[in-house]
Amino acid sequence: MEVREDMKRRSVIGRAAIWAAGVVAATFIGVGCGGDASSNVIRVGVAGPFTGSAAAFGEQIRMGADLALTQRNERGGLQGRTIELAYGDDQGRDDQASVVAAKFANDPDVVAVIGHFNSICSLAGKPIYAQAQVLQFSPGSTNVDVCRGSDWTFRNLYHDDYQGQSLAAYLHDTLDVGRVAIFYDNDDYGLGLKNSFVAAAEKLGLAVIGVEAYQREATLDFSAVIDKFDALRPEMMFISGLYNEAASIVKQAREKGIETPFIGGDGAFSPALLDIGGEAVEGMLITTPFIVHPDIGGPAAQAFRESFHAKYNRNPDTWAALSYDALNQLFAAIDAVGTDRTEIRDHFARTNTPERAYQGVTGATYFDEHGDCLKPAYVAVVQDGEFVPAAKQIETP
Repeated sequence: MEVREDMKRRSVIGRAAIWAAGVVAATFIGVGCGGDASSNVIRVGVAGPFTGSAAAFGEQIRMGADLALTQRNERGGLQGRTIELAYGDDQGRDDQASVVAAKFANDPDVVAVIGHFNSICSLAGKPIYAQAQVLQFSPGSTNVDVCRGSDWTFRNLYHDDYQGQSLAAYLHDTLDVGRVAIFYDNDDYGLGLKNSFVAAAEKLGLAVIGVEAYQREATLDFSAVIDKFDALRPEMMFISGLYNEAASIVKQAREKGIETPFIGGDGAFSPALLDIGGEAVEGMLITTPFIVHPDIGGPAAQAFRESFHAKYNRNPDTWAALSYDALNQLFAAIDAVGTDRTEIRDHFARTNTPERAYQGVTGATYFDEHGDCLKPAYVAVVQDGEFVPAAKQIETP
């Protein structure tokens, strides 16, 4: 059983690793193009975890981006020029993200960067992109500080203050939960989401009866903490971290016969959670910026879902949809103002009201003075090995 589950985990990472091995070497190699109006190619950087423990996210980001690229090039590209995507693998690590950011930022032919995914990586890249004056547009980072303090960083999803507050209110007001225990990944994402949740829970009167940190990729055995929490009799256990550890925690709890419900933040929302967790994660609740589902998003989202499935023979997840939207929003900006880095950034900054919003498959995207985007949070549930909308959703103000 353990061998089979380990093979599943390796296959998820392995698919992305094989793909990345073919592109990483070429990511920063080639003649100049995008920023030079005399070239017939426009070059866009895409930064994400294409290998490493978060590679399942990178795989979906890559597929969403490639779909947007293919569709636009089939329609003639941008301003009569072909679009090229240059991929930079940050491996979900801040040190590698700095390397990727520096190479993209210092290449004058890269007109803008879609990325990064992990908050720790977006934070590492932010000052580099700002200094070089190139747009950084994240389809995945939710730490509250990602956009603040830079005029050059934007995102197309909510931040963790909103997610944490929404989670706490959902447990307390919608599910009538009174006692919760928390596992959290001790990085910028896990800590930030945990802190926001705890602050909101305190105001609501939701009792947080236990909080324990773990180190991503380093912590494998959660037995002692699970036993500690079970003795405290929580009504719900909340995991503020990514899919690998979330699946392990839930599996180990179920193997002990513990039936306490689990809820995860959006870092757990990945098909890899289902691959690794198997039957153990059935019934698990997870917040997400979007659910690619026939009942959500309307005709545009459904058309995206069908196009994605036709190209890849699988369904897209949230991160593929957000990456698809991010690329298409950037294409719309280039259509409007051209390839000058500053003009692109200024166009994004002017997208600051519902009337000026970009309308994508994940809804309307517009920005506040920080570059943050307010979008609702959804709740998915694992049902028959798939993510579907939970029966009870967050009441978004």
